[in-house]
Amino acid sequence: MGGSVSCCISPRESPKRLRRQLDLEDCPITADVSEETATCLQHISDRELPDELAQEANPSDHPRTTTLFLNKSQTDVREKRKSNNINNMSPGLLMRKYSSCSTIFLDDSTVSQPNLKNTIKCVALAIYYHIKNRDSSRSLDIFDEQKHPLSREKVADDYSAVNPENRLIYRFIRTLFSSAQLTAECAIVTLVYLERLLTYAEMDICPSNWKRIVLGAILLASKVWDDQAVWNVDYCQILKDITVEDMNEMERHFLELLQFNINVPASVYAKYYFDLRSLADDNNVGSLLEPLSNKRAQKLEAISRLCEDQYKNVSKSCLRRSVSADNFVHVKNTKAILS
Repeated sequence: MGGSVSCCISPRESPKRLRRQLDLEDCPITADVSEETATCLQHISDRELPDELAQEANPSDHPRTTTLFLNKSQTDVREKRKSNNINNMSPGLLMRKYSSCSTIFLDDSTVSQPNLKNTIKCVALAIYYHIKNRDSSRSLDIFDEQKHPLSREKVADDYSAVNPENRLIYRFIRTLFSSAQLTAECAIVTLVYLERLLTYAEMDICPSNWKRIVLGAILLASKVWDDQAVWNVDYCQILKDITVEDMNEMERHFLELLQFNINVPASVYAKYYFDLRSLADDNNVGSLLEPLSNKRAQKLEAISRLCEDQYKNVSKSCLRRSVSADNFVHVKNTKAILS
């Protein structure tokens, strides 16, 4: 026989029981359920950290904490600005276009539909700064390319000491995304998982492990984000010399190091998107800005209206749950039809 759930709190209740009862007060249960099964707890991603703890929070989990790659890039950005000031030059003076009262310059990238090529460039640049400005070379054997090579070519003796160029990182990521037909949103989630791994596992991305770490993050992001995930055996067709057993083992270790936390809240996704735009702006990486025309303004307005309606429908069906990256699945492929 079921009975109604009581929310009375005894002074002798344990702290854990106390928190549970408070959660029950916030989320009353109208149906008759047994006391053992009545656990209407908040979703873990709904419990944001206090403001005083936000600065110490993991940036891949908390939306108000600055991303790691943006902090890593600031040293080089300051040096560029200092050099430009010495030479009496404004950074990006000839590359940037600024909006005015009569003209608005926009690119074709939005938070729900990022530009694929530019997003991959920015993610590669973020990884480059991670490697270049790393604090140490702490790593794990499962990600060491010398112990688990991705190709049959002999690894150079100084492989662990020479930082890869930004172009090499970009080509590696672009090859995987092009062959597996992955989306730009998947690239952003890849960067979230990468920084989450570095924080949770207390390790660094360095010349000897960056390829396998990036591969593991892409593999996981493609399965979490895309409806039609790429199988591990498909990646073996792209990287001819890697085995399925090696891919499975790397994926298993990656998940364990993430503590199986693959949730990406919408606020964290948006933060990484805009921080990547800031990184692109600091390094003059981005698509060509074009003036906003009447036709393009009408198209953007129509897309915005459709996305807003879709988002409201998703929010209503996800009451008392955080909006995760999965909720964007219904929005990201929305297309406007203009008459």
